[in-house]
Formats: sequence, structure tokens, C-alpha cells
Amino acid sequence: MKFNHLASLAFILALTACNPAEVKSNDAAPASAATAPTETDGWVSMFNGKDLSGWKSNEETPGSFSIEDGALKVSNGRAHLFYVGPNGDAKFTDFEFKGKVKHMPGSNSGLYIHTEYQDKGWPEKGYECQVNSTSHKDPKKTGGLYAVKDVLDTAPVGDDEWFDYSIKVEGKRIIISINGKVTSDFTEPDGWDPATALKNMAGRKLSSGTMAIQAHDPKSVVYFKDLYIKAL
Repeated sequence: MKFNHLASLAFILALTACNPAEVKSNDAAPASAATAPTETDGWVSMFNGKDLSGWKSNEETPGSFSIEDGALKVSNGRAHLFYVGPNGDAKFTDFEFKGKVKHMPGSNSGLYIHTEYQDKGWPEKGYECQVNSTSHKDPKKTGGLYAVKDVLDTAPVGDDEWFDYSIKVEGKRIIISINGKVTSDFTEPDGWDPATALKNMAGRKLSSGTMAIQAHDPKSVVYFKDLYIKAL
């Protein structure tokens, strides 16, 4: 009996040595080690961390967009930065966006979708995905679909910290997620008429268009980096 037990043990050890991968099968890399989106997965980098290539500012307030330590700094006063892409004609219908955002105390900004370039004023076309810190007076906070499906009073993330901001548009549905958690989920109802449903926001309707980053006011400072988009 002793001989059979030792022989069996030796046989098991031999099999383990021949299949080292099985020993490590439970040692999967942690989620935090996930790599950034790549072109092979259909993602397109929107920001190179060096300059504003692929973007067009309306310069309503000159100097509202600058580069600081590899990030896009938004400050100084109202203006909007429109993504035009490498060929100057970026346009999306169904898409997914991923980026990292950091808002400083008392700051407001936004990410517009399905919009188009305009010289001044708040963009009239498309929806605004809200970026708004814990202490800004506007109660509509980060992660909401502005004036449509808001996150009210309490921001899901703190100030002066980087967080993941995701937007997915598919069909008539818009999903916003902060750090992987859905904060706003809205589907345009049949017969959606924003001119009736929303005061002074007649253009809040899905169609197609580009994205834009908002510089809100002189006191607001917000940073963006690692911006990617993928057509669906």
C-alpha cells in the first residue's frame, strides 16, 4: 500500500511539471493592469498629450484650452473645443467614448455628443454629458445627461482626482458611466420633441455629429486625458 501511494504521488507531480500553465491558471492579471484601448480593437486616440491636433476651438474666450503635463487643461472662460479628427471631418452616430477627467473644486465643464462646430455660445446641437464638481453651485453633477437625466446634488467622484468617464450611444440610447458604474441611462422615447420637453434646448436630439469639450467659466479648471472613441 505504501508503494502504491508513493507511485501515485510521483505520477501527479510529473503531470504538474509538464503543465506549469495549469498551476498559474488562477493568477490572472488584476483589472487595474488592463491596457489602454488600441487601434486593433477599433479605438481611435483623440488626444496626443502634446498639442490640440485633431481639435478646433471656437476661441470665444482665447486661451481656454492648453496642455499641462500631458493633459488637456480647460480654464479661463466660456469656449468649446470640437473634435474634428485627423481629416477635419469627424462624425459619429453609434459610438463609445472613454477618457479620464479631473475637476478641481468649484469647477464645471461638459462633453457634448452629436454636436457640430459653432462660433460662440452653448452648443445648440446634441446632448451634454455633465462634468461638474462637488462644490460648484449648479446642482447637476458629474455623470448626468444635462437637463435630461441628471445626477443631482452629489457628484459620484471627488475633486482633484482622476476618474474614468465613459459614454455609449447606440440607437436611441445614451449610457454614461463613471469609474465603470452607470450614472445615467436614457432612451429617447418615440416622438421625442426636445423643443417641448426641454426649455431652450430644442437641439437635444440624437442624429450624428462630433464631440466637444466645454470651458464653462473663468473659475472652472478641469483636466482631460487618455481620450479614445470607437465607432460601433
